[in-house]
Amino acid sequence: MSLLAGCAAPIEVRLDSGAPAQWQQASAQKMSNSELAQWWRGWSDPALNALVDEALAQNLDVAQAVLRLRQQRLLADTAGSAFLPVVGAGARTLQDVAAVDTYFHASIDVSWDLGLFGDAEAARRSGSASVLDAAAQLHAARVALVADVVHRYLDIRLAQVQRNLAQQQLQQAQRQLQLLEIRRDQRLTDTQTLEQQQLQLRTQEAQLALLNESHKRAAHALAALLGRDRPESLWLQPKADAALPTLQAIEVLPADLLRKRPDIQSAEAAVEQAAAEVGVARAALYPRLMLTGSLLYSYNLTRNHRSTSDSIPMVGPQIDIPLFDWSRRRAVADGKELALQSSIKAYRQAVLNGIAEAEGSLAAVAAQQQRQQSLLAAQQIQQSRDKAQAVRQQLGLSSELAGAENARASLQLQSEMATAKAAEALAYVALYKAVGAAPLDPVVTQTAEVKP
Repeated sequence: MSLLAGCAAPIEVRLDSGAPAQWQQASAQKMSNSELAQWWRGWSDPALNALVDEALAQNLDVAQAVLRLRQQRLLADTAGSAFLPVVGAGARTLQDVAAVDTYFHASIDVSWDLGLFGDAEAARRSGSASVLDAAAQLHAARVALVADVVHRYLDIRLAQVQRNLAQQQLQQAQRQLQLLEIRRDQRLTDTQTLEQQQLQLRTQEAQLALLNESHKRAAHALAALLGRDRPESLWLQPKADAALPTLQAIEVLPADLLRKRPDIQSAEAAVEQAAAEVGVARAALYPRLMLTGSLLYSYNLTRNHRSTSDSIPMVGPQIDIPLFDWSRRRAVADGKELALQSSIKAYRQAVLNGIAEAEGSLAAVAAQQQRQQSLLAAQQIQQSRDKAQAVRQQLGLSSELAGAENARASLQLQSEMATAKAAEALAYVALYKAVGAAPLDPVVTQTAEVKP
């Protein structure tokens, strides 16, 4: 039997998980794997930490993924049960051909599919692949959840910052309109200039309305991620001292990328599933051997007792030999092997996509940092102009209305700087998502990796 089982060796698959030795985009410092899994804590924001912890515990998408993983583990535990002995029992009455005697038959039947030629091994491998894929889907749900929670939190914080600046811009526009109305009354300005300022004021009011909308949308989206039906009132309130979290630069090694990205784990599970299907198709090319046994007990229920009772034991092999449909089975096996090669290509593409996504996120981080440097230089120039304007106003060489344009430009630069900082933060969120950074669920850590 062992010789027969060895006729079909397990399908060996070699996956190309190679990646560049280092990222092309430069970054500042390295993080350990534990720090990478808890990346949002590097921003030292207790409110954000509490929200992520609550989301991981309460999110319904994650809960569904946990249940699917448990389901696949239960099914995987029974993957080899089809190749265990099966015992059945039955009872019935029968008449003989002459319709003279009636017999009571009781039987015990035993069958055992030996699962030769790799059939049993392929079934177990398929179960393991299903578990691996379910674990990857759970990790994908947690990665996406953490990224979305941080994203929505940043949206709320940015909306609060921008609302403060927009409110200041609105007040500044209102004050400028008041000054222009005074000048109009004194016939020092024309109606067209006044109308232009009124248009600017209405534009500021419309911008503030859009910020209020985005603020509320982000708050409700965050509530849904936490499994709540409504957001906290604190999220929707204006915050005078609102600020974005302080960022920390990171560097993630390619090995971390390959190990943590859920789509790469799913691609690996697809390869394992395809290899299992190849094993089943190859096993179908060989004879199927089963051991069967039966014990039949017969009792004559009529009065014409030619015989009263008897028992017949029977034990023997059952062989299913593929003859007339062998070409069909060969075609199926060839097709499964092509599907395996396709899944291997898909795995490599998933690796390349992961590298490209991470590189793109690093490039976005660098671009936003350069953008902030340019805006910082512009702010320094604007601050010099504001100081000069203040001096001129103190000396009576300029008016408040003349400095209104400088004030508006200064607030606009602050708004652009806040947007650039938020964009940098979101680029980091995309980077962490690209490398699959999120803490593993306790259900996953019970079995780190399930492989054949």
